[in-house]
Amino acid sequence: LTATALAAALISLVAATIFFFSERDPVAPEKAEKAEKAEQAEQAENIKIGIALGFTGPAESLAPPMASGAELALKEASDSGAFLGGTTITSVRADSTCIDAAAATAAAERLVSSEGVKAIIGGLCSGATTAILKNVAMPKGVLQFSPSATSPALTTIADNGLFFRASPSDARQGAIIAQMLKEKGIKSAALTYTNNDYGKGLADSIKTNVEALGGKITIYASHEDGKGDYTAEVGALASAGGEILIVAGYLDQGGRGIIRSALDTGAFQRFFLPDAMIGESLTAAIGKGLNGSFGVVPGTDSPGAKLYEAMTAKAGFKNGPYSPESYDAAALTILAMQAAKSTDSAKVKAKVFAVANAPGEKIFPGQLAKALGILAKGGDIDYVGASAIELIEPGESAGGYREVEVKGGKFNTVGYR
Repeated sequence: LTATALAAALISLVAATIFFFSERDPVAPEKAEKAEKAEQAEQAENIKIGIALGFTGPAESLAPPMASGAELALKEASDSGAFLGGTTITSVRADSTCIDAAAATAAAERLVSSEGVKAIIGGLCSGATTAILKNVAMPKGVLQFSPSATSPALTTIADNGLFFRASPSDARQGAIIAQMLKEKGIKSAALTYTNNDYGKGLADSIKTNVEALGGKITIYASHEDGKGDYTAEVGALASAGGEILIVAGYLDQGGRGIIRSALDTGAFQRFFLPDAMIGESLTAAIGKGLNGSFGVVPGTDSPGAKLYEAMTAKAGFKNGPYSPESYDAAALTILAMQAAKSTDSAKVKAKVFAVANAPGEKIFPGQLAKALGILAKGGDIDYVGASAIELIEPGESAGGYREVEVKGGKFNTVGYR
């Protein structure tokens, strides 16, 4: 035989042998399929998403339904099996407090360095959110999405494009508050605010907008959280006078203390309550003394809001302020990862606006599997979510607001803006 003929014979022998054994093993194709699936499963991973909220501190009663809302979105996406080729998602909670920058930084550092989270949902309050962004998220290149930080300073803060929020800036809330006061014929108001980034930013916005509409702020005074006695602060507010007291504080500490002292001394009988004062813990503590007071918190009467309400009831937790925004922050984070085909924040941040806004198929709560499928095929979505979110530059919600009034010692929704 020539060398060429010998080689051809050997090739034929190998082919025949392979054919013989494959014919003898009828499950070979099934084994191959299982092997392929096993390989795909190995390539899929389990990622972690951090949830850094103020589980302790002056707004602690808001945190549980917010965390549950974010976890509801993460579980929905994970259970779908459609996220990044079957990648699963685990949530990791951390207590960022509300106003303790060192604690917020330590909590976020643990999430990133020890837990290896791919993104952070949080913080709850603006001070903690700022600390996390400056000290952890931006230096380490991790995407951060806050459901509820509203300080106007966060609009212009350096963030390398890594920071987003599902709530509107207090620059808008101040304008809404001024309009509401004017519509109710209130021409003068005393104003107290919690002495931090959130309180000062909101108070500045309220004062500017009230005065622009011809109203008068009789006094503009800060208060500290965590005090047992607010008699002195309320005395100064009462001396300045005003038809109503605007309390730009927190419902679980200073803001509550100011209201209780004002009622006990008879200094004020009616209060305006901005977003961080809205929650059942306040009405449970004060009761009918709040009757006739009114306020505002981000919210919408959109179809998505109703769907989310039903989802929370089925999941076994009660909806609350900023819980819808928490669901949306988590959902948008995951959807942006799907669009980027990556969990790398440097790539994900570029896709957040694309999944949040038109064009594309509208996506509501409970439809994350559908959205993930569309994105996997290269399609477009317009995420409406639980809060009817529409992102505006540099990465915050344009925002709608829910008007509330206290009747019978309970918050009642009376309108939307």
